Amino acid sequence: MTPENTLIEIRAEIAQCMKCPLAYGRKNTVPGEGPADAEIMFIGEGPGFYENEQGKPFVGQAGKFLDELLASAGLKRERVFITNVVKCRPPDNRDPEPSELEACATYLDRQIAFLHPKVIVTLGRHSMGKFLPTAKISQIHGRSAWVRGQLIVAMYHPAAGLHQPNLKSTIVADFKKLPQIIEQARSSEMAQKAPQQIEEEPHKEDPTQLSFF
Repeated sequence: MTPENTLIEIRAEIAQCMKCPLAYGRKNTVPGEGPADAEIMFIGEGPGFYENEQGKPFVGQAGKFLDELLASAGLKRERVFITNVVKCRPPDNRDPEPSELEACATYLDRQIAFLHPKVIVTLGRHSMGKFLPTAKISQIHGRSAWVRGQLIVAMYHPAAGLHQPNLKSTIVADFKKLPQIIEQARSSEMAQKAPQQIEEEPHKEDPTQLSFF
């Protein structure tokens, strides 16, 4: 099954999901959107009012700010994958509860596995907590870390820049680091592939050659 078909399958499963109480108050599920070959994945916290209405992630005011942030980093929204840790809107935009995060975890894990993005950007502390549960976002925002073979970048949620204007310039500065971080991930990927290629080529040319250890 291709990544595109897998993402469609996951989307269909989310649309019918009744694993937690959030299902009973939703208008639309918000599985996420973006191409199957996206190099970078953004994970927010949960859908808001407009996301629940349209079934798409980050379409309210925070979404408009996210679009501006992507542009400032030289990224196009249609070339990144955007989703949330929970796929249904929490009442009154409250924080997702642990049971709700757990209920949605399988969907997000499968999206990550099939997309296999070079970089994952977490937007907000609940998203960050999936990968860095003991970290404080105020201390690590804008910095990258390898977690289980995945390059993770913790960022403030765009909504934080709207509610706390003093954070806006920090968020903008953090996003401008993304091109360099993406290049770091690409370089690391190439470095991991290179030794394997070097070992295979002599073996094809001379089957009797012994390997060193």
